[in-house]
Amino acid sequence: MLLERICDEDLAQASYFIGCQKMGQALVIDARRDIQVYLDLAKKNDMEITHVTETHIHADYLSGTRELAAATGAEIFLSAEGGEDWQYQFDGTRLHDGDEIEIGNLTLKAVHTPGHTPEHLSFLLTDGAFADEPGYMFTGDFVFAGDLGRPDLLDEAAGGVDTRFGGARQVFASLRDSFVTLPDHIQVYPAHGSGSACGKALGSVPSSTVGYEKKFAWWARYVAEGDEQGFVDELLDGQPDAHAYFGRMKRQNRQGPDILGERGELSEMTGAEVREKVAAGTHVFVDTRGKEAVHEATVEGALAIPATKPATYAGWAFDPESDDAALILLANDQEEAHRLWDHTVRVGVDNVAGFVTSLDGLELTVRAEVSVADLEGFGHDLLLDVRNKNEYAAGHIPGAEQLSAARVLWHQDELPREGTIVTYCQTGMRNTVAAQALRRVGFDIVELAGSYQAWESANQA
Repeated sequence: MLLERICDEDLAQASYFIGCQKMGQALVIDARRDIQVYLDLAKKNDMEITHVTETHIHADYLSGTRELAAATGAEIFLSAEGGEDWQYQFDGTRLHDGDEIEIGNLTLKAVHTPGHTPEHLSFLLTDGAFADEPGYMFTGDFVFAGDLGRPDLLDEAAGGVDTRFGGARQVFASLRDSFVTLPDHIQVYPAHGSGSACGKALGSVPSSTVGYEKKFAWWARYVAEGDEQGFVDELLDGQPDAHAYFGRMKRQNRQGPDILGERGELSEMTGAEVREKVAAGTHVFVDTRGKEAVHEATVEGALAIPATKPATYAGWAFDPESDDAALILLANDQEEAHRLWDHTVRVGVDNVAGFVTSLDGLELTVRAEVSVADLEGFGHDLLLDVRNKNEYAAGHIPGAEQLSAARVLWHQDELPREGTIVTYCQTGMRNTVAAQALRRVGFDIVELAGSYQAWESANQA
């Protein structure tokens, strides 16, 4: 058996390539949308990808299941659980609890583990060439290393009303009935790690075991004692803000994401071409540098999508459902431009027209800032904290209101259209992304230099 974990550190998302080396066949679980990594693994190991599946209708990234099936001819397998409202709307073989997928000597058994979402499946894997019992469990967004998938995303991102309480009770039942009853030796491979917004305290290690989680995870004592209410209360407490683009991901993943097919090379543009296209309103320049460089000077109307996490920040800063502008990326070369594009398609930001390698020939502007020392006497209509609500609750500048950087673009009605908004985050990175997104849609934004970290230092002196 071949087992490869493919980690997208940008979105803290993991997919799995599982192959039977004897038969030369492979299956992929929870594929991302830029699929070359799976095709390369298949070629390297002289395998054919014959099956593709996913644990649930994801909210945090756009699924690559259809993309990979279209490229390889692989058969799609999808959950049939969860009730009528949670059925996929594209073709694929439907899986119920207990159904199995055979790949040579390997058997993948579907286990219905609702709670994070109603249709959620986990998969138990048996390597028939080695054992007659399962040795591995792919838990999706059910069990993470040290944590659990949050049950409140249907409320936060999919229009649900108080579904979090029923979802939390379902997570408890799934743990009690489908997880803690398993042998301790079974290795656990989740779909996310530290940095994902699909839980509140995900571990950084890539895998765990059933026995380790039963003994040490925060939830273990509640399940052991049958304390459902205590479990529900702790699971729901302190969950981070859900990114606003999660709602779009849910809809698109249920319907079936558009298939991209072959993507050619991006065109390199000149400064003059970029100026013309940006001025026409058909394109938007994307500054991929860090916050310090953007603050020194950037293109008027540019988005700030730092190259460190381009999928995450693109999801925050640009809504392709309401904005048909094409993106022009700042990149060192063709290779980096395509890498950035690979990341943006993971969140459905597909319309990238080309790239430019420098700011030469572009008209630049300096972003407005106010220092901590000048903040008190600075005239403004709103002081906006764009950190997460749990950060805000732990301490914030007096008078500030909270709306996370991942949500501001979708809650413009909560912001004053006339007047000045002063914004801050913890250190300035998220604030740069949010500030540029808001400036582009017409808000008068002044950033607090050094953000909350600078304010806190000044007030501790």
